[in-house]
Amino acid sequence: MSTNLSVGDLGAERLQAEDRERLHGFGGALVWFTGLSGAGKSTVANLVDRKLHAKGRHSVLLDGDLVRTGLCADLSFSPSDRAENVRRIGEVGRLFAQTGVLALVAVIAPYNRDRQRARERMRDGRFVEVFVDAPLSVCEERDPKGLYAKARAGEITDFTGVDAPYEAPQQPEVHLDSGGGASPDELADRVVAFLETNGFA
Repeated sequence: MSTNLSVGDLGAERLQAEDRERLHGFGGALVWFTGLSGAGKSTVANLVDRKLHAKGRHSVLLDGDLVRTGLCADLSFSPSDRAENVRRIGEVGRLFAQTGVLALVAVIAPYNRDRQRARERMRDGRFVEVFVDAPLSVCEERDPKGLYAKARAGEITDFTGVDAPYEAPQQPEVHLDSGGGASPDELADRVVAFLETNGFA
């Protein structure tokens, strides 16, 4: 008997996303938080993760800063490397979503085309784009990591919003005004409400 196996040979035995959906009672999805640095992506995504956990819903948070220290540590901030960064995170998120997990991705992902490619890799309706929207002036005022100050001083280059573009989503599933009066907790509640209303949680 041949011991040579290919991925295709195992196709009939592999569990499908629908099998896991029946087991969990919910289908997985890729929930993509995008916005400028300092807009509040990680803060809101972390709160959503905690709220889903409290409801007994399986989720995982893929934070762009943390992914950059491991999976994408070899990448720069050039347009091509940014695209590869988004591709890798999108593929990891897709794999989680296929197991019935809500994959929460918090990453700038400044280009519409890269986010669109991540969307196209998902099953219909299983990609939720969350635009965490705060004006550049507000993000610069917050500047929790001091990155805007370094970019303005020329200490770092290719920084989104300063000397690299950010293309805002045109039709996100969820649009959060994080530069207004709403608290991060209130913004997270809006995301969870959307997920519940649309059968994801």
